[in-house]
Amino acid sequence: MRVAVYLPLLLSLLAPLVARPLSERCEPRLATWLLTVSAVVLAAATTISLGLLTITGLIRIPLLADLGHWSAHAAQRDDPTGPSIALVAGLLLGGAVLTAARVLVRRARTLVAAAAEAACMPTPDGLVVVEDDTPDAFALPGLPGRVVVSTGMLHALEESEHDILLAHERAHLAAHHYLFVAFAGLGAAANPLLRPLATAVTYTVERWADERAAAVTGDRAQVARTVGKAALAARRAPAPAPGAALGIFGRRGPLGGAGPVPRRVAALLAPPLRRHPGLVLATAALLAIAACSTAEAGHDLHLLLEIVGAE
Repeated sequence: MRVAVYLPLLLSLLAPLVARPLSERCEPRLATWLLTVSAVVLAAATTISLGLLTITGLIRIPLLADLGHWSAHAAQRDDPTGPSIALVAGLLLGGAVLTAARVLVRRARTLVAAAAEAACMPTPDGLVVVEDDTPDAFALPGLPGRVVVSTGMLHALEESEHDILLAHERAHLAAHHYLFVAFAGLGAAANPLLRPLATAVTYTVERWADERAAAVTGDRAQVARTVGKAALAARRAPAPAPGAALGIFGRRGPLGGAGPVPRRVAALLAPPLRRHPGLVLATAALLAIAACSTAEAGHDLHLLLEIVGAE
């Protein structure tokens, strides 16, 4: 446990260095998967590592050691971590668990509210047009989900651009992008160092939907123009009231409203991105190191408990 237990924490420091290359160089669907899995695995690994470090401090306490039939004296002698490290790990673990639990509960409530709201919108094709001069369009998760578009957004776009708008929002629902955002956000809640990964996921799901719209329409340049026009229209509109509706990110999310729009437009005007096996292998290697080091640290703690239990 002198080295292995700290590796997941150190690897989390690489999140800002990993997020940008994956989101910019990998095909959006693959990038979304890699970023989300990385956030979940690293968050789980760091949480377990903090738990292991906390346990090494708890077995030093005579009362707790007696409950587990361990020798507190042997634990103090053989424990590879100091009491101050165990105390800090315990505080960080408590904060991570409470924050992640709060985010999980809030996300679950918003998804339940979205499903209930979507169920109150009967429509044969999943499209709901609301009479509102405010330009707005968002995907509403549910069983099934709904695409909600205001008349203001339809008036801001040309007739030929309406299909692009609908293809983009339907891509969010078909690929369940809200789940990717939710899991990445949960990982960032448990480990704030992973916030760049969660931020990158909110961008790559938009890029994923952009590319899906481009594939449906067959015109990347027109999709880029539509993204720009929708972003400008939404920017001129007043901000919606908090909690007024649930979009793809737990709030209203027009086609151009999430993610750096200039980057999305530039990506659409450039050739489609490739998979980049090198980045995939590097990411897989980092996650494997994190998982293996956590398992090794857990095994070391098990041996420590056997030693202090025998004495």
